[in-house]
Amino acid sequence: MLGPWDALEPPPRRVLVAGTTGVGKTTTAGRIGRALGVPHTEIDGLFHGPDWEPRASFEDDVERYTAGPAWVTEWQYSQVRALLTERADTLVWLDLPVPIAMWRLVRRTVRRRVGRTELWNGNVEPSMWTIFTNRDHIIRWGIRTRRKMRAMVPALEHAAPHLRIVRLKSQTEIDAFVERLRPPGTAE
Repeated sequence: MLGPWDALEPPPRRVLVAGTTGVGKTTTAGRIGRALGVPHTEIDGLFHGPDWEPRASFEDDVERYTAGPAWVTEWQYSQVRALLTERADTLVWLDLPVPIAMWRLVRRTVRRRVGRTELWNGNVEPSMWTIFTNRDHIIRWGIRTRRKMRAMVPALEHAAPHLRIVRLKSQTEIDAFVERLRPPGTAE
């Protein structure tokens, strides 16, 4: 497993960003895409249709998107994880401490709810009361799955030997890694 300062030769072209819910996968994936000059598509936007219903075209959309020569997306959704893993050349694992991940998740969820931020296909975060009534409320989901990646990602070293795995354990490491991807003389 690589760290933030290890060389990546050749440069990544098909990148997955893994981590627990709310840790910053989408933000980091967007930054990586900009640094490399490759497209980033938020996989949640492909999955969620109106009223939070899964889109029937999700798997076909992921198939098409990842058929391209260069892309960045998040490593999510069990029905496409194998395809994503097979097609990627690099997986960036955001393995931040659980308290930081949970703080980011709560802060993001509250900010989105208060601001009524539209996410994908007209969806907005539900009422904060649903944390008590919905087992799959994003915060409850984050708590329940907070250690999931610590089992899944290391197993890829053997299951997907073609995949370079970069483990980043702090925001400082994330920032340094993204900066190293950028061609000399360019800025974010």
